[in-house]
Amino acid sequence: MTERRILFVCEGNLHRSPTAEHLYSQTPGLSVQSAGLSPSARKQVTEELVEWSEVIFVMEKRLRRMMQRRFDSALAGKSLVCLEIPDDFQFQQPELLIILTDRLTPHLGPPQSSGRDGKGE
Repeated sequence: MTERRILFVCEGNLHRSPTAEHLYSQTPGLSVQSAGLSPSARKQVTEELVEWSEVIFVMEKRLRRMMQRRFDSALAGKSLVCLEIPDDFQFQQPELLIILTDRLTPHLGPPQSSGRDGKGE
């Protein structure tokens, strides 16, 4: 079985996209990465990452526009999906996890977690 290559994109690659990457990192059939569009992003979106991916999830409409401007030719044939999640959350914030699960499940299925002990840690 081949893995679907998924890229999650936010601005700084600090909160939203790394949370999505972590959420889906153990899901069978998916290979996931995250990156940001800001010049100061922890990990920046590159043309190589765009070419690697099959589906790209951006957190906001303005980020979708930025992706289209910067990577127009590399996006040919790719799915570019906007999740419409504002930059109001911290990494692994419970509310962010709920929103990501709700918005990504129709596209990727439910996330498979590992090591969740139910203790809220």
